[in-house]
Amino acid sequence: MDPTVFRLLGPFSMSETLSQVVQEALEAAHLTPEELRLELALALYARGKLSFGKARELAGVSAWTFGEALARRGVPLSYDLEEFQEDLAALRALGRI
Repeated sequence: MDPTVFRLLGPFSMSETLSQVVQEALEAAHLTPEELRLELALALYARGKLSFGKARELAGVSAWTFGEALARRGVPLSYDLEEFQEDLAALRALGRI
């Protein structure tokens, strides 16, 4: 997400609800809710806060679409042991291995 959004919003008090903050971010950045979800997911993935799968789920897009969005922003893919183990468990659960 563009850091300008946070500068425009400024600090917010505990009395403000998360929905108010989100609405202000949408308006300030001129984004749709879907675009904001994607931007948030991309930023959290790039900072190592979310795995590829969790970030893709947050964004509400396919793995292919999320990968393309990462590539457009020059964010490298990371695939760690934990993600490999999650994928392996999912494949086993599906009876594919």
